[in-house]
Amino acid sequence: MSAADQLEQDQHWMQRALELAREAEAAGEVPVGAVLVKDGELLAEGFNQPISSHDPSAHAEMVVLRDAAQKLQNYRLPGTTLYVTLEPCPMCAGALVHARVERVVYAAPEPRTGAAGSVMNVLQHEALNHRCEVDNGVCEQESVDLIRAFFKARRQAKA
Repeated sequence: MSAADQLEQDQHWMQRALELAREAEAAGEVPVGAVLVKDGELLAEGFNQPISSHDPSAHAEMVVLRDAAQKLQNYRLPGTTLYVTLEPCPMCAGALVHARVERVVYAAPEPRTGAAGSVMNVLQHEALNHRCEVDNGVCEQESVDLIRAFFKARRQAKA
């Protein structure tokens, strides 16, 4: 696949992840969405749900991994690409490595808890037995704007 074709595909799937992030926002969750793709086909999609589900592990990535593993009846997800609107945290990055996700594409960096290079790099840590290919910055500004607006509205609501 050419670089231009790959970018077009990445933008397509990230737009779907952004739509899911907006669904999370509408549900009162931090606006993060994710999709998992294999061979150009959607395997699973989801968005942040820790607040509504009372589950600290219900990040968008975890929701997607659980759904895909159930669909495939396999906890390993080789040959897949995860598109997520925010850089994975250490918990999600660890799960992505354990699931053997091949590639992770994220939109916006997470300067406080990012585990794909911002704070640490769990996804490509040399001590682990699997490393994910990582690409970032696809639809970055759109994701940053969505997250900033969400937290600005929450701060204003508290004031």
